[in-house]
Formats: sequence, C-alpha cells, structure tokens
Amino acid sequence: MAEQSYPRVLLVDDDPDMARLVLHIVQAHGFGPALHVTTGREALDTLEGIEIVLLDQQLPDTNGLDVLDAIRARPAAPAIIIITGHGNESLAAAALRHGADDYLAKDAALPELLPQILERVRRGRELGKALAAAEQELFRAERLAAVGEMTVTLHHEINNPLMAAFADIELLLHDVGVPGEQLRQGLEDVRQSLRRIRDVVQRIGQLREARSKDYLHGVRMLDLEPREAEALSIQRGVAVVHVPEEDLARIVSLLLRGSGFQVERCRSIRELQTAAGRIGVTVAVISGNTSTAGAHPLGGFVADREREYRVVALVAGDGAAALAAGADHAVTLPFDPETFTSEILRLLSPA
Repeated sequence: MAEQSYPRVLLVDDDPDMARLVLHIVQAHGFGPALHVTTGREALDTLEGIEIVLLDQQLPDTNGLDVLDAIRARPAAPAIIIITGHGNESLAAAALRHGADDYLAKDAALPELLPQILERVRRGRELGKALAAAEQELFRAERLAAVGEMTVTLHHEINNPLMAAFADIELLLHDVGVPGEQLRQGLEDVRQSLRRIRDVVQRIGQLREARSKDYLHGVRMLDLEPREAEALSIQRGVAVVHVPEEDLARIVSLLLRGSGFQVERCRSIRELQTAAGRIGVTVAVISGNTSTAGAHPLGGFVADREREYRVVALVAGDGAAALAAGADHAVTLPFDPETFTSEILRLLSPA
C-alpha cells in the first residue's frame, strides 16, 4: 500500500481558545501543523495549496456560508468543514446545500468527531485522485486499443481493394493492345474496388459503437458488418459490487470493466447475497466494516460454503476480521488502481 499523504489544513476562526484546541487536535492526529487565520478575507487569500478548510460560521468580517460560496466558486476548491458554536439543524442543512463536505458543532464531542471527519475527508480526497487516475488510464488504454483496431481495419478493408485496383490499372496501362471487352472488364473491376473503399469509409463514418472481432491470433479489428444488438461477451465472468460510497463504487466498477468483468451494482447486502449465488458470478466486492465495534466485518454478507465466486472486502485498516468472516481477499483503502484488479485476477487464477 502506498504511503499516506495528509492534506494541508486551514482553520478559519477568530476564537483564540477554540483555535488552540482545534490546531492541537489536527496536529495530534497526524495531520501536521494547520494554518490559522481569523477572517474570511484572510481565508480567501490563504487558499493556495490548502486541501481542507475548517471554517467557523461566525467571523468578524462576514459569515461562513458566504466564505463557503466564494471558495466553491474557485477552480479545484478544497474540502470545507463548517465548525460553529451557534449551530442548528437549519444551518447544517444550509451548509451542505452550499457545498460543505461536513458540519461540526463546537461542543463536547468535537475532540472525538473532528479527527474522524478529517480522516473521512482525507479518504475521499485520495479516492477522488484514484478515480481520476483510473479514468485517465482506462481512457488512454481504450484510445490506444481503438487506434490499433482502426489501423488493422483500414489495412484489411481498404488496403486490399486498393491494391487490387492498382494491379488492374497497371495491367491496363502496360497492355496497350488489350481487347475492348477485356478493357471494359478491367475498368469494371477497378470501379468495384473503388466502391468497396467508398462503402467502407461510409460505414466507418456511421459507426455509433465500436464492436471488434478477431483478425489474426491476438490481433483485433473493428467489425463493420451491420448486425442485431447482442449481449456483451463476458471474458472473466460477472462481478457483483456493493459499495455504498459512490466515488469508490465508480473506481471499482471502472477497473473491473477494464479488466474484462461484467459489473453489476447491488443496492443492499440482501441483493448482493442473492446476486452472488447466480451462475456466472466470479467475484463479489463489498465494503467491509472494521471501524464499528460489534458490527459484522462484511456488513452481514455470508459467503456460501460451496461457492464458485470469490469475496473481496474493501477495508479501512486491518483486514483480518473481514478474512475471518469469509472474505477471500482484503484490499486496504485507499488502494492503488494499478494493482487492484491484478490482485483479483491472481485470486481467480487456478492454484
């Protein structure tokens, strides 16, 4: 697992006692020394390189919601956690509507809740980076594959009739005494070759999906033949996924699809339990629960004893409890997108 990098934190609060407490909590839990300013104007001037803002609602020159709006209007805005001593449910709802990532009251629970919220926001930041990296890598791979398949297609579909037309023209040019009937036939052959090329170019221009087929062993080309819609071929079977956190679910689904799995999202543990037992399912991916005391490490999911699929648990921290509960493999969050699917493929490989 890659070494964790902690985000830079900015505290915006003019209460000196509260500021000392929050700064101490931030540093004591491994997030490093935070920057501290007391006004909204200073906050907007100090955002360079900041990834999390702890923002008080009551400020000398403005209020936290106005500062929140101003920060959100900037490109690549940091995460924002509203912290206030004058909170209520209405303010919390307003802060979330304005784009705050979380909300925390200045009460006795703050020393316990603040580190948890900071860690959750940090994880969200890392997952966002992983999602962007995964999407970029998959997009790059798909583009390279499409370029390769298009090259093979053009070579096969266009080069062959083009070479035939050149051959016919060369014969006609060098045989000045060719009979009229043979000349007409040769010109007709050239016209047919040019029509084939025209038709291929038209079909390429009308493509709305990129189906491919085998050209030679290990080489693919675009399939330009019209056909009825057909089910996607399943190369590695079905992967059923129950991951409530949307960004994480997108990363997992993208990576699995890019490795040849057909991915099905399940909305609940019960739905995952049913889906995992179907024929063709080769892997079940589930968010493990290792942080709540007494909770089932797999959220209540029970893997069948006689099963053909493998269970992969995504866990924050030690995966021993998930493995003891029936998981075949535990992936620690945040994971490396480059190794995630390779670990699963090794798990599915025969011993």
